[in-house]
Amino acid sequence: MAKILIIDDERSIRNTLREILEYEDYEVEDVDNGVDGLQLIEKKDYDLVLCDIKMNRMDGMEVLTEGLAIKPDLPFIMISGHGTVETAVEASKKGAFDFISKPPDLNRLLITVRNALDRGSLVVEAKVLKRKVSKVRPILGESQAIIKIKETIDRVAPTDARVLVTGANGSGKELVARWLHEKSNRSSAPIIEVNCAAIPSELIESELFGHEKGSFTSAIKQRIGKFESANGGTLFLDEIGDMSQSAQAKVLRALQENKITRVGGEKEIDVDVRVVAATNKDLLKEIEAGNFRMDLYHRLSVILIHVPPLIERKDDISLLTQSFLDEICNEYGMPVKKISDAALEALKALPWTGNIRELRNMVERLIILSDKVITDNDVRAFANPSAPVAVGAGNAAAPAPQTDFDQFNNFQEYKDFAEREYIKFKLEKNNWNVSKTADDIDIQRSHLYSKIEKFGLKRGE
Repeated sequence: MAKILIIDDERSIRNTLREILEYEDYEVEDVDNGVDGLQLIEKKDYDLVLCDIKMNRMDGMEVLTEGLAIKPDLPFIMISGHGTVETAVEASKKGAFDFISKPPDLNRLLITVRNALDRGSLVVEAKVLKRKVSKVRPILGESQAIIKIKETIDRVAPTDARVLVTGANGSGKELVARWLHEKSNRSSAPIIEVNCAAIPSELIESELFGHEKGSFTSAIKQRIGKFESANGGTLFLDEIGDMSQSAQAKVLRALQENKITRVGGEKEIDVDVRVVAATNKDLLKEIEAGNFRMDLYHRLSVILIHVPPLIERKDDISLLTQSFLDEICNEYGMPVKKISDAALEALKALPWTGNIRELRNMVERLIILSDKVITDNDVRAFANPSAPVAVGAGNAAAPAPQTDFDQFNNFQEYKDFAEREYIKFKLEKNNWNVSKTADDIDIQRSHLYSKIEKFGLKRGE
């Protein structure tokens, strides 16, 4: 239900507008002056403001300007009994969605309100989408290792020096590569990623260099490789330690000569590519074992950046956790949950073999399964759901339900299972009082009804 604020010093107008809008199922609040209106705008989330222009304590144009300074995306519809074209143009220039004369025409009012609300929804959706497709998320952390990495990126990025990023899986190597590109002179061109471990050895050369039609059985048409696609930009070779020997030889030649030849082709193609490589392997040991070329290693490792595992930067866990809380709660459209200091300390005590990726998944699990405030008991319960959970000083430990994790094909399936069980538990605890349960788990009642329907929950199940 959309929430609308009316700011007008004429009681009769406020009452008329309220009656019309409430009849259309909008939630309406009203005040008789701009000062109180701005205070409400600052404290509450409105979807639309209807604001008179001529008022005693504060002019409507001032309210418009200051209101948009507080909430830039909040649609304003200005209303006035002394409307002129000049006034409407001025209101539009200051950011108003539209202008309506008094007394308002019913149809014109409702159409304008509906359009303003639709635009507000589109603005919010656009921001969410923009956030989802934004180029690079920040490198979070205040530990010495992270500070050093950021300084190295700032110094190295503007050059064309090749960089080798090392570190365990999930530690953030890809993020370092993307910031090297983002801060480089090539940032307007693409960054192309190739996961060398995910491509079969017989296809890696075609993936990197492309192929000509008919060069092998399934080559039914010409294909452009990643080197050509990244021309003018950055090529990120992830898990370079898993690349086949034959592909290594061709990559070395491409780095030496800045030329490639497609599989099955004879023509040399000039390429201007900056290569950033990453690996979770010790390449020096791979060289000793004969799995990696020493000359390629030296070509790739002009600059070495090592990303430490999370266990070596525990002081960053609080900052990372809060960032993930904000991000995931926003994705779910729910209020950001709080986390206790004890819970943060409990997180720091975990081994974090999966590094940053594991921490994010853990935070998402805590958001779904915990109440409004995430506690240290929640961390102990959901870090390993099959382990017993201490329920507090002086109380006996309560075993968490045993879960057969083999039944889940992916994390989404487990997440749905956990969410269903949590909502079912809360509903039963509150004797299926939906309003109380929605308040208890801090989501809208309509959202809870949707979840009940989605999971097919029934009373007495």
